[in-house]
Amino acid sequence: TAEGRIAIAKKILARAAEYGIGKENIVVDSLAMTVSTGAENAAAALDTLDYLRHTEGVHTSLGVSNISFGLPARDYINSTFFAMALARGLSAGILNPASGAMMSTYRSYCALTGVDEGCREYVENYAGVTAVQTVPTKSDTGKTKTAPAGGGSEKDSLHQAIVKGLKEQAFRAASEMVKTTAPLEIINLDLVPALDEVGSGFEKHTIFLPQLLMSADAAKEAFEALKRHMVSQGLTEEKKGKIVLATVKGDIHDIGKNIVRVLLENYGYEVIDLGKDVAPETVVETVRKEQAPLVGLSALMTTTVDSMEETICQLREAADCKVVVGGAVLTESYAAKIGADHYSKDAMDTVRYAEELFAK
Repeated sequence: TAEGRIAIAKKILARAAEYGIGKENIVVDSLAMTVSTGAENAAAALDTLDYLRHTEGVHTSLGVSNISFGLPARDYINSTFFAMALARGLSAGILNPASGAMMSTYRSYCALTGVDEGCREYVENYAGVTAVQTVPTKSDTGKTKTAPAGGGSEKDSLHQAIVKGLKEQAFRAASEMVKTTAPLEIINLDLVPALDEVGSGFEKHTIFLPQLLMSADAAKEAFEALKRHMVSQGLTEEKKGKIVLATVKGDIHDIGKNIVRVLLENYGYEVIDLGKDVAPETVVETVRKEQAPLVGLSALMTTTVDSMEETICQLREAADCKVVVGGAVLTESYAAKIGADHYSKDAMDTVRYAEELFAK
């Protein structure tokens, strides 16, 4: 939250003052997190930098493009967010200077606020531009038509509810289906195929992160309906297998890992999530105790890849399991270099690897 970030910033400023470091020598990053996992993330960043700049009188920075992770045509979101941040008091934006959209926003802002006196830089850069190029958006005629959720059979409505990310409809449809169809049959013939369709679209970039998460939540609601029925009938839920997940020691970023967890749970796996900043010894101890055949490790920062390598090294010595890794700083070649069995470029790739592994 903005309040939480401001409190941390105040603590930093107070401690710095004890050492004679004035506000004029401090730049505070107000942290941009993607709106694809929550619309409130933009406001949290903007409210924080506004307070820091205008109330505390300290300069601010922002990793602008983080705001659009998981979305298509990211320059649209990035440049608009950049303009909003500048208007709220952003001092230093971390951005791609080769992006035409970002630089046109910057130069326009400078012209509008008088930073670019007489609009000289703006004119110098755009005097030869006769028309602004526009990119057409999809018209209604170009969109794929789908049956409305709730129409047709319950099977159809459950599938559509999951694909469209409609939680309430998914719960209702599953509750109706389970009256006449075995839960396991619904999972294998309806739920998983719907998730596969969404996952395939995500991999082909026709479906994006917000839609993927909404579909996962809808599937979770459908599973909840099935679970309630099974409990009422004295049945037990069957799991495909155990998977241990962890963000490695020294790394506190876990959004990617959390998305992986939700998807794996929806595909029927028992996921033991150890959280973030997890020591190698904790991962090894858990894997041995739970006899988990698969471990997923996440690292976002270059400084914590060493922790990932150490965790893999300890797992090789003490446990018999496969290791899948992912994170912004990793590549397939680097994953192989540190001893991982598989590199996942995104959450769905982890699911595909788990499906393949447990099928054997």
